Amino acid sequence: MLKPIRKAIIPAAGLGVRFLPATKSQPKEMLPIVDKPTIQFIVEEAVASGIEDILIITGRNKRAIEDHFDKSLELEMILSERGKDDLLKLVQDIGTMVDIHYVRQKEPLGLGHAIYCARKFIGDEPFAVLLGDDVVRSEKPCLKQMIEVYEEYRYSVLAVQEVPPEDTYKYGILKASQLEDKIYRVHDLVEKPKVEEAPSNLAVMGRYIISLRIFDFLAKTKPGAGGEIQLTDALRSLVSCEAIYGLAFEGKRYDVGDKLGYLKATVEFALEREDLGAEFKEYLKELL
Repeated sequence: MLKPIRKAIIPAAGLGVRFLPATKSQPKEMLPIVDKPTIQFIVEEAVASGIEDILIITGRNKRAIEDHFDKSLELEMILSERGKDDLLKLVQDIGTMVDIHYVRQKEPLGLGHAIYCARKFIGDEPFAVLLGDDVVRSEKPCLKQMIEVYEEYRYSVLAVQEVPPEDTYKYGILKASQLEDKIYRVHDLVEKPKVEEAPSNLAVMGRYIISLRIFDFLAKTKPGAGGEIQLTDALRSLVSCEAIYGLAFEGKRYDVGDKLGYLKATVEFALEREDLGAEFKEYLKELL
């Protein structure tokens, strides 16, 4: 019987060096897109996809993440006393949307190592991974699209998109064959290949549904690109013994771990806000 995808991992232990000095004392995952921390977008996508339990992999100086998803008794009391019921509900909903657990990655040894830290939480079932640097806007949540593919094909699924050939060095790249519209059978993966060595321009985009067997391979994976234990290297081993599929998902992906990507997300999300969009659009017209 196919086990459902109920658990998700959100790795959030990175140092955020691309956003220094802002991330010197606060997690990059707490940088807001307008007024919502980026990690909350990721959690909301998981919840909208049917995830019941989330494990956030944290590191030192990441306490703000736990505080954000916890109750804030003093703030709630003040909002209640002042009759700000809409804001009170907004704050309370953050802490009750899903069961969130935490484990600390004690050393920055890479994404593969971060996932390995979650093995006891995952237990004996397949699971999802959502990277905090990738925010996806879509009518149907990206992870939900992937779960539907998993339920049909019954094996691991990677979210993929085509990237310009000159950008393949930034991503995990697939060697794959197309099975049907938007669905690929993965034959191999390469982490951040040189442009001339990339097997395609199909890049993994921060969303994974992974077989439990990945932990066997993560335990044996040696440091790879960047001197870190790469999830891509463990997936290469996994694909040698069982199927992995790629889904070219529907939606727009923002790389909010990149300054320009973060700014694009902030502008586009602000323009869609009922309370900000019209006035902000007029301001941008005047500015340009």
